[in-house]
Amino acid sequence: MEKKIAVIGQGYVGLPLAIEFGKKYRTLGFDINAARIAELERGEDHTKEADLAGMKEATDLYKNNTGIGLSFACYPEKLKDFNVFIVSVPTPIDEFNNPDLTPLLKASAMLGGVLKKGDIVIYESTVYPGCTEEDCVPVLEKFSGLKFNEDFFCGYSPERINPGDKVNTLTTIKKITSGSTPEIADVIDALYNSILKNGTHRAPNMKVAEAAKVIENTQRDINISFMNELALIFDRVGIDTNDVIEAAGSKWNFLKYRPGLVGGHCISVDPYYLAHKANALGYHPQVILSGRRVNNSIANFIAQKTMKLMIQADHKIKNANILLLGITFKEDCPDMRNSKVIDIYNELKDFGVNVDVYDPWADPEEVKAEFGIELLPKVNKGKHYQAVIAAVSHKEFFDFDFAHFKENGAVIFDVKNFVPREVVDARL
Repeated sequence: MEKKIAVIGQGYVGLPLAIEFGKKYRTLGFDINAARIAELERGEDHTKEADLAGMKEATDLYKNNTGIGLSFACYPEKLKDFNVFIVSVPTPIDEFNNPDLTPLLKASAMLGGVLKKGDIVIYESTVYPGCTEEDCVPVLEKFSGLKFNEDFFCGYSPERINPGDKVNTLTTIKKITSGSTPEIADVIDALYNSILKNGTHRAPNMKVAEAAKVIENTQRDINISFMNELALIFDRVGIDTNDVIEAAGSKWNFLKYRPGLVGGHCISVDPYYLAHKANALGYHPQVILSGRRVNNSIANFIAQKTMKLMIQADHKIKNANILLLGITFKEDCPDMRNSKVIDIYNELKDFGVNVDVYDPWADPEEVKAEFGIELLPKVNKGKHYQAVIAAVSHKEFFDFDFAHFKENGAVIFDVKNFVPREVVDARL
């Protein structure tokens, strides 16, 4: 059977998939956001993750009627001509840190309306073990009227996109694959291998693949939480955590994780998916949730430590001016999903100070809509700041004139350990 692939969701995960598959198969990049589809049809990508040259190559193949190639659409009826559907929609958490499967289940309901006998639905969205079979499949069956593993089939191949990383990209990583039957697992594995340079790891079943994905980021979250807890302890001791890490790192088997803000769409979210599943099975996870509590406390620690430094410098707190450098969740990336920098901002505002935010990577309109913050178009060196917090290590900040603000009385807090040591008052 000729594979015609539709990728549902054209964000950080879905767009690279659509581009690579579009070079070899008839591929549709689908998203319900009409503005996003219009942007992609213009050959643009505001996430800065897409290989634009590769996207043009794939779309040109379609325009030249080669039988393969990439096109985009936002209308569900366009999906009817395809037989392999890859779901790459967000799987966030709600205000109570519970999994929010709304986008995933809506996508499944939509696909149920176009499924035909023999079709395959592959999920890439991060979920807890069992979610595909227990939550998504019943929706597919309900809206299609078809029988799972008789009329249609499923697979799970977790995304491993790292926003801003131009080395570990879709085609250069090893990808996990799985299928709902051994035969379908073969088909899915071969499909992904056709676009990958480093091959796949075939999991024995979909639950194993789901679990593997969710523990990848949970492991990182726990390791970082240990370093963050050390930072809280060593701050009270009066020593620099990074100095301690460098010293301990002289041992051959010490792992040099660093303290820091833990945000983004994966590390700060995935542990809650695993914890949710554990609780549903009657086990209350201890280590996972304690790590989350520590990591969620770091933004407030940074803000409160900055206040203490300002008091020690005899600065008046009320109506003081603070410059916050960076609002995205990581360096050299416009992604603001679950950015913990906003928690620093909110805690500072609670102290009654004025906070200016500068971030050359963030979209000012998106920041305004999401957080109600007006980004500075540029930093005014003539303005007197009582504190500067380097929250994100964008490459543009490596040449920032921290010394100028230090000479004018500002205390400098370096969250990411990149500011020249001689001007820093505190580091995380």
